[in-house]
Amino acid sequence: MKMGKISLKPGNMLYPVPAVMVSCRGKDGRDNILTIAWAGTVCSDPAMVSISVRPSRFSHALIAESGEFVINLVTESLTRPADFCGVKSGRDLDKWESCRLHRCSVPGVTAPGIEESPVNIGCKVTEVRHLGSHDLFLAKVVSVQADASCLAPSGKLMLNASGLVCYSHGEYRALGSRLGTFGFSVKKRRHGSRH
Repeated sequence: MKMGKISLKPGNMLYPVPAVMVSCRGKDGRDNILTIAWAGTVCSDPAMVSISVRPSRFSHALIAESGEFVINLVTESLTRPADFCGVKSGRDLDKWESCRLHRCSVPGVTAPGIEESPVNIGCKVTEVRHLGSHDLFLAKVVSVQADASCLAPSGKLMLNASGLVCYSHGEYRALGSRLGTFGFSVKKRRHGSRH
């Protein structure tokens, strides 16, 4: 028997979300990594993304000063460093050293990317919106680089095999099996096919 719906307090209800590590560099040259779950694509042409960061976070000032950041995708092997970088503050320690992560250059920005991440997305801030508990940084994507191992021979980006991770209600989760592909619900079936 199906149970009825109940009312919940608004906030934190849109899950799962991508778990990403955002690397940044302040004007003083200090680098940091911040793990956030509130990140997403907001426009495809021009390519734009957004991240939401609490003003109290150490990285907030670095991003606000420099006007740039790098979004680094998280894989299963990066889950522990991602969690660490989300609960520890760069005010107190060097997260790069603590997590044994390595910097890589990202075209178009001075902020470093995380070498161990399969994809680094270089971003330039275009607008900051003060929303309440978080500030939203709207940014233009200036470059994207991916590990060669993520590319099919055709040149197509094949990220699903890299073990990407999402975040849902306090848990890091591996992505599951494929349920379909874009447009599968309206594609014509081949003669004799059951699917």
